[in-house]
Amino acid sequence: MEINGRVSGNRVVSIDRMRGFSLMGIFLVNMISFHSPYFYIDPETWWGGNTNLFTYQFIDIFIQASFYPLFAMLFGYGLVILRERTLEKGMSFNPLALRRLSILLLIGIIHAFLIWPGDILITYAVCGFVFLLVIGWSAKRLLIAGLGLYIVPNILLLLMLGAASVIDGGEGFSMYDAQAAEQTITIYQNGSFAEVTYHRIIEWNKNNNLFGLFLYLITILPLFMVGAGAAKLRLFENVQDKKRKIAIAAAVLATLGLLIKAIPYLYGKTLMTDYAQDVFGGAMVAMAYALMIALISELKKFDRLLYPLEAAGRLSISNYLFQSVVSTLIFYSYGLGYYGKFSVFQEQFLRLEFM
Repeated sequence: MEINGRVSGNRVVSIDRMRGFSLMGIFLVNMISFHSPYFYIDPETWWGGNTNLFTYQFIDIFIQASFYPLFAMLFGYGLVILRERTLEKGMSFNPLALRRLSILLLIGIIHAFLIWPGDILITYAVCGFVFLLVIGWSAKRLLIAGLGLYIVPNILLLLMLGAASVIDGGEGFSMYDAQAAEQTITIYQNGSFAEVTYHRIIEWNKNNNLFGLFLYLITILPLFMVGAGAAKLRLFENVQDKKRKIAIAAAVLATLGLLIKAIPYLYGKTLMTDYAQDVFGGAMVAMAYALMIALISELKKFDRLLYPLEAAGRLSISNYLFQSVVSTLIFYSYGLGYYGKFSVFQEQFLRLEFM
């Protein structure tokens, strides 16, 4: 078992650490919607006070939309590694992958409708089925196609949102709905399990329509492809041989990504700036985080510090589900019923206790 070579057994250590790191960030972002009607409120004004405002803005710039892209890229990376190992054993990959993705889809349905409507597993399974059509492509083809599928449609959509913002200030597209927020608080705080489940299904349906599927196919699927291309290039193996290039790429991506993520605070929040912040800024910061972890993982002195992330990353789906189960039991009516009673700042203390 050679840890310094960044391989432990047949696993790349830095990949597990990236998964654990992404889970930590995803939990921090998801925690807001575990305890508050996040999709119906303006999070900069809902809780009030400068402490809550600063906390939310920190999350928005450094964490929001910067961890699910990392998790998506690692999903594609992992499927490529699974494919290579399966083929090495002389086995057929597609039946195995279809079976695993079908199980993931089933788990996602149970998770979305019986635990938490913000589920991502259904999306991963659906995009995974499409991804199987291209997983055999070369690294270069996957990277070019993945980046093209991500950049071109999202730039076009960005321009459309910009036009909408100019025409009506984006008000017609606002998701803020005080009445829906209060209704959600009442149900999740006091409703029966049946009422909570019914409301969960309604919320899931609102965010998972045909347009939502289109968005997933131009955001999640291409990130699978980018991750797959990185896996075929063995990007995170033998990092010592390319650490200078990786360090430069990480610095550039982090700088550009954080600048883009700060745009709504520098030039005002509109549909266009918010979308650019999440889709382009978030993805760049995610890539920067991945490269930084790859570099840090080469330093033995950080092994003990990073081990909890590594351990969490080895059971990433289980930990993701565990976060949802425990959080909903804390906040929903059939648990402790604390929904709507925590601010974004107060949640940080609970999150630290949880972790």
